[in-house]
Amino acid sequence: MEELNRKTIDRAVLVGLNADCFTKEETATETTLDELEALLNTAGGECAGKVLQNKHTPDPRSFIGEGKAEEVRQLVLETGANMVIFDNDLTPSQTRTLEDILKTTVLDRSALILDIFAQRAKTREGKLQVELAQYQYYLPRLTVWNEEMGRLGGGIGTRGPGETQLETDKRYIRSRIQKLRENLELVRKTRAEQRRRRQKNELPVVALVGYTNAGKSTLLNALTGADIPANNRLFDTLDTTTRQLTVSDTCQALLSDTVGFIAKLPHHLVEAFRATLEELEYADLLVHVIDSADPEREDHIAVVNRLIAELAKPGTPVLECYNKCDLVPDDEIPRGSDKVAISAASGYGLDALREAIETQLGRGKHRVKLLLPYQQGGMVAALHDTAQVLSSEYTDNGIQLDAVLDETLFGKLRQYVIEEV
Repeated sequence: MEELNRKTIDRAVLVGLNADCFTKEETATETTLDELEALLNTAGGECAGKVLQNKHTPDPRSFIGEGKAEEVRQLVLETGANMVIFDNDLTPSQTRTLEDILKTTVLDRSALILDIFAQRAKTREGKLQVELAQYQYYLPRLTVWNEEMGRLGGGIGTRGPGETQLETDKRYIRSRIQKLRENLELVRKTRAEQRRRRQKNELPVVALVGYTNAGKSTLLNALTGADIPANNRLFDTLDTTTRQLTVSDTCQALLSDTVGFIAKLPHHLVEAFRATLEELEYADLLVHVIDSADPEREDHIAVVNRLIAELAKPGTPVLECYNKCDLVPDDEIPRGSDKVAISAASGYGLDALREAIETQLGRGKHRVKLLLPYQQGGMVAALHDTAQVLSSEYTDNGIQLDAVLDETLFGKLRQYVIEEV
C-alpha cells in the first residue's frame, strides 16, 4: 500500500483558505502555509507558489470558489507545477472537483503528511500504523468514485468489471483495516508486557513530547548518549525510542522519544499512532520540549498541550523544557519550578534539567531505610511490586531495605522506617 500510494512530488502550488467560520485549528494563514512548504520540502518537493484565499465560508463544491480556482490553474500553468496542495482538509468530492478544474493532481494537508509518514516509518509497528492511516484516508475516496459511476445511471460503459472492481477494492480495504487493527492490538499487548517488566524493574518512565522539529531526538541523544538520527526535518522521528537515563547517582529512569506533534494533525493519524502514543498514558513525567526560537512558539505550545490533555494520564506532571535557548534573549524564556532553559546541541542546562527531572519524579516520594522483622518477610516481595527497592540486606536484626515509597506506603510502613534519606 505504502509503495502504491507514494507520490512523486516535484513542484507544487500551495493553497490555503482563511474562512470566517473556521476555528483557529481549521483555518489557513501565511504562517501555516510556510509550515506546509516545510512539509513539502520534507517530502522531497519544492514550492512553486502560494495562494491564500479569504472567504466568509468555503464553497461546498470547489472549496475556494471557481474564480479563485481558475486563478490557481493559471499559476500552475505559469510555474510548471505538477500538483496543488491545500493547507486545509478537503472532502473527497471537493478534491475531485478541483482536479477537474485545475487539470492536475490535488492533495490536502492530510495526504501530504501521510506521504511523509510513509517515507519515515522504519519499524514494523510504524509501517502498520502508516498503512492503517492510509487506508482510512483513501477508503471514502473510493466511495466517491463509486458514486460517480452510479450517477451515470448504470448504462453502457458503467456496468460490469469497473463497478465490480470498486466494490472489490472497498471490501479488500475494509478487510485490511480490520487486520491492521488486530495486528496493532497485538503490538499494544506486547508494549503492555514490556511496560509490566519495566515497572517490575522499578524504573520510572519519562516521555519527551513536543512540536515536530523542537529537538526531542537531539535531547535524547545528549542525555543518554544514544545515536538517534536528529535532522532538521519535520517528522524525522516516527517510532518511539527508549533509552535508560542516569538522572543522578541515586535516580535512574527510562527516557522515551515520541512522534512530534503538529497543528492540524488529522484525527485518524492520532488514532492510527495510538499504539506509539500510549507511551504518554503510562509516563510518570512528561518533558515538553519547546523550540525557544520558534516565532509561533505560544501557538505550538497550545497545540501540544491540547494533545497531552487528550492522550496523557490525568495529573501526569509536565516539565517545560525550553530548548535552543541560546538563540533568544534571556528575558524571552519563562522561569519557574516547572520550566528549564537548555540547549541540547551545546549541552547548556542539561544538569539543571536532570535536577528538575529528579525533583519532579521525587515529588510525593520518600527514600527510606526500612528494617522489617523476619516474620514480615512476605512484605519484601510486595514492596518489589509496589515500590522502588534499591537494595536489600538480610541482617541479624531483620531485613534491611533501601527503598523509595509513595505517600500511602510511607504512612503504612512508618513504624519500620529507621532512616529517611
